[in-house]
Amino acid sequence: MAATILVVDDEISILESLNGILSDEGFDVITAEDGLAALKKIEETIPDLVLLDIWMPGLDGIKTLEKIKEAHPNMQVVMMSGHGNIETAVKATKVGAYDFIEKPLSLEKILLSVKNALDYYSLEEEIILLREKDRGKYNITGNSKAITQLKEQIRIVAPTNAWVLISGENGTGKELVAHTIHRLSQRGNKQMVEVNCAAIPEDLIESELFGHEKGAFTGASTMRKGKFDKAHNGTIFLDEIGDMSLKAQSKTLRILQEQKFERVGGFKTIKVDVRVIAATNKDLEAEIEKGTFREDLFFRLNVIPMRVPPLRERAEDIPLLVDEFVAGFSLTTNIELKGFSEGAIHVLKKYEWPGNIRELKNLAERLMIMIPGRMIHAEDIPAPFNVASVAKRSVEVALVSGSLKEAKNKFEKAYIEKKLREFDGNISQTAEAIGIERSNLHKKIKAYRLILN
Repeated sequence: MAATILVVDDEISILESLNGILSDEGFDVITAEDGLAALKKIEETIPDLVLLDIWMPGLDGIKTLEKIKEAHPNMQVVMMSGHGNIETAVKATKVGAYDFIEKPLSLEKILLSVKNALDYYSLEEEIILLREKDRGKYNITGNSKAITQLKEQIRIVAPTNAWVLISGENGTGKELVAHTIHRLSQRGNKQMVEVNCAAIPEDLIESELFGHEKGAFTGASTMRKGKFDKAHNGTIFLDEIGDMSLKAQSKTLRILQEQKFERVGGFKTIKVDVRVIAATNKDLEAEIEKGTFREDLFFRLNVIPMRVPPLRERAEDIPLLVDEFVAGFSLTTNIELKGFSEGAIHVLKKYEWPGNIRELKNLAERLMIMIPGRMIHAEDIPAPFNVASVAKRSVEVALVSGSLKEAKNKFEKAYIEKKLREFDGNISQTAEAIGIERSNLHKKIKAYRLILN
């Protein structure tokens, strides 16, 4: 996708000349004859670079530059002047101009300045990405068999352009996996644009994904680039794709197939090159059966399926995760670093973690804040995370019940509930483990109104 350059000058001959030269070099060129017109064009098109004359009637170049930098601090601006002097050049540079070119304009100098300004903008983006990498923001922690296999999958798939569909429960780290794939890919120095499919209202999905032209609908006072536009040459991450409406799925499928679109209210076809990574906590094949997810979209996305294991399947990673969370929280809050005893870690490994990594992180931070001293022990772990404590409390409640029958029922309910959790709600396995008939267990579950996950 070619860079867009806005040329601003009150001399028509210069506008026409630069339009022809830059268009021949493959740039998209728009023009304006004065400062006010330039500001209007900028809000409509958001150019990548502005070539701006200093001496113009009305709003001059310096004042125009000031307004551009107020609204778009990172926009690159090259100043042009036939009455240039050192003082003017210094002033323009202080306001934020990238370069200053004297008239009569030299073709070679114009093209060199344009190239350098665009390269400088790209370099700024790359520096930001490198800083994120240095912080280790997207490292996958763990040495369990399940995580080792996942890391190996990522290592193989990331360097390719293959599309990936990531599945897993809430809080398992699907976004982390997506970022890791992008960072290790050939597109790692470009943007990864995230789309929360569950959070976009159905009537705004087109504008959000494809962008819109000025005046496309009520409230569209400026042109806006969409998510796919911004992800050109990079990666787009469609998070919670299973929560996208059928109407939105249809529109998304079209762009995924063609890799081109028109902005809302526009007629120009925009071609993009994006790698697609999608994620969901739903069983999409089951959603297809229910009629809530398009089968053709599923097959389009499901090139490389990846499953992020829940924390209960990788309990041996808990010590490493806790160390990471504790160190990170201590660093960002200046709270004294604390350790977890072997007993505390044992307690954490016994819990089933329905909220997965996110739940563990929240608990680690809570304990860092609430527990005095430098060591967190097993007895410091609260319910429901401390399964032994919960069981002990159930026995205590049963012991103070009014009658033997009532105590027996309370204990039996707590016992069955705990065993069902151990076997992930599997009736047959639970019945066999506790030594009763499957049908009898069903009756007790119904009688005690136990909810199966």
